[in-house]
Amino acid sequence: MSEIPQAGIFALGTASHAYLELDLREGADPRELVTRLADLREPRTTIGGVNLVTGLRPELWRDHVGAPAPPDLHGFDEPVAGPDGFTMPATQHDAVLWLAGAAYDVVFDEARGAIAALAPIAQVAVETSSWPYRHDRDLTGFIDGTENPSLARAPEIALIPPGEPGAGGSVLLLQRWAHDVEAWEALPVAAQQAAMGRTKDDSTELEPKPGNSHVARTDQDDFGHIFRRNMPYGTVTAHGTMFVGFSADQAPLARMLDNMAGLGGPRDELTFYTTPETGAYYFVPAISALRAFATEPDED
Repeated sequence: MSEIPQAGIFALGTASHAYLELDLREGADPRELVTRLADLREPRTTIGGVNLVTGLRPELWRDHVGAPAPPDLHGFDEPVAGPDGFTMPATQHDAVLWLAGAAYDVVFDEARGAIAALAPIAQVAVETSSWPYRHDRDLTGFIDGTENPSLARAPEIALIPPGEPGAGGSVLLLQRWAHDVEAWEALPVAAQQAAMGRTKDDSTELEPKPGNSHVARTDQDDFGHIFRRNMPYGTVTAHGTMFVGFSADQAPLARMLDNMAGLGGPRDELTFYTTPETGAYYFVPAISALRAFATEPDED
């Protein structure tokens, strides 16, 4: 029987999001953390229509807990540095909770409940709240996710196939990118489009596309296909994009970051107007793999 993935990976259309990255407390047992995370999968976390996606630092899940995951999967432990000094920081944590729902009040309440349940064993290191902007645009004003696969095809891209270690799970790359709003908005639309590699109104790919454009440096036909769930975050005066990328394999995600940083080609022009503040990889196990650690037996 195929492993069932965490449903929230593919639950599009939610309006409010919270990302909680957590670290184990000193001396805490990693297995106890996994048990408490597994217990959050009980029905109380879905009251009010909240989706919960749980991920673990790959080494914690595979090496410390002994659960199956790809053998070469690793955390974001070293920064990605380009030849000109541009750097994507490594801010790896032990676990992540991504909560998404129709309204922020229910996300807020469920997030507080989850934090309280985990408090004896782990503490929140980074918290970010997100919300949609003009339906499907990021805060540059451009449509985001144009190359995303359809939901019918997304599982074959995002999920580890049956028979492989960690089957039904996914590799998550989570990054927070702050926008230099003044610099970006000072550009004429033509310059913004050249940096992005697409038109601003309808997301048509430029022909020819500039070699240093975001589209060119993140061309999935080159580095491999991924499933993105990006969201805007922040306030009126300080905001940006939460990059939320899922893949069955870490390699496409890593190659994308290398391309953007200018390793093996020009640096992504968009990175002159956005700054990565965080970077972490998490393994998002299948529901059955996670629930195997729950306090109460699974009755499904």
